[in-house]
Amino acid sequence: MARLDEDEIARRLSALEGWALEGNAITKQFTGADFAGSVEFVNRLAPIAEDMNHHPDLAIAWNTVTVTISTHSEGGLTALDFELAGRIDASAG
Repeated sequence: MARLDEDEIARRLSALEGWALEGNAITKQFTGADFAGSVEFVNRLAPIAEDMNHHPDLAIAWNTVTVTISTHSEGGLTALDFELAGRIDASAG
C-alpha cells in the first residue's frame, strides 16, 4: 500500500473528528467512565484490527485510551490507517 503525501494526509485527516497528526502517525484519545470501560473499548477494537490485519498502538491510562495508527511497513500513513480510524470511530459510537 502506498504511503500518502502531505496533502492527501491533510485531506483525509480533516474528514476525521478528533484525530491529530503526530509525526508519521495519527492519534486520538478516547475517554470513558473508568478503567473497566477503557478495557471494554480496547476489546471492541481488537476484532476490527484483526479483521483488517492492521493493528494500532494502544495505551490505557485509567479512563483514557490513546490510539495511534501508522503503517509501520511503509514508514508512514496509508489509506489503510484512515480506514481503520474511521472504523474505530464508528465502534466508539
